[in-house]
Amino acid sequence: MEKREIEAIVREVLARTAESAQIPGTLSGTGEGNGPGRGYQQGQVGMAQTDSGLVQTSMPLALAVKLIERIEAKAAQWGMRVVTAVSDQAGIPVAVHCMDGAYAGSFDVALNKTYTAIAFQMSTAKLGTLSQPGESLYGIQFTNQGRIVIFGGGEVLKYNGVILGALGVSGGSASQDTDLAAYGKSIFEEVITCL
Repeated sequence: MEKREIEAIVREVLARTAESAQIPGTLSGTGEGNGPGRGYQQGQVGMAQTDSGLVQTSMPLALAVKLIERIEAKAAQWGMRVVTAVSDQAGIPVAVHCMDGAYAGSFDVALNKTYTAIAFQMSTAKLGTLSQPGESLYGIQFTNQGRIVIFGGGEVLKYNGVILGALGVSGGSASQDTDLAAYGKSIFEEVITCL
């Protein structure tokens, strides 16, 4: 599938989504190639074929993996060994990659960063600022069975203003994780159009 075909499909789906009661932020395609449409039924908004029938999805595996690959390449340039996680718009993990030599503890942290970004629809760095003593969300990290992360490395992933999922990066300092996740967020729309 060519870039222009994917862009046309995404625009059409987002337009249909805005007009209907469908779940926002879903992608569709023809089921051909390796792009976001892979495994989808023609004309079905955000649907993927399973053994039991069709299911709605907002973050195709191919998209999550391609984004992670780009982030890992940047991490390697920066001398980092990270765990990168991508979740869908409900906070359910789609893909998690652990670079060789990444900290074992970074696995849960990366996943929880995606959950936090989705749960509060903001970056974990921004939530960290709002949760400082005296701020409006002080103590938020003690909610949600301890899954809330209040330091950088988690970002909401949007396409044309619609939330499709979230990204979590862990393995460096809070500043490094923040920068690497911001990089991932900044290239997300480009990755969609390149599939």
